[in-house]
Amino acid sequence: MRVISRRSLREFWERHSKARNSLLLWYERVTKTFIKNFAQLRQMFSSADQVSNFTVFNISGNNYRLITYIDYQAQIIFIRAVLTHADYDKENWKNDNWFNN
Repeated sequence: MRVISRRSLREFWERHSKARNSLLLWYERVTKTFIKNFAQLRQMFSSADQVSNFTVFNISGNNYRLITYIDYQAQIIFIRAVLTHADYDKENWKNDNWFNN
């Protein structure tokens, strides 16, 4: 899969250095794999959750959340937000214009 964009991961780990290794591992795993659907994704990332049309990943022992939109047909993962768990709980990320309620 192709990730759009790695820069958002880097910008996050520059502010939250403890997330770096986990985000890099996530990136490496998804970019080296063809993932055809959410069921197959869950086999790789058992803590991934489908929240409406977004897929949310727990990062670094659930300290951080990676919010994505995945186009399985095009094999593209769009990173919509990388948040601390506390920021995720505020649910402001649901104001994203890509999010379907």
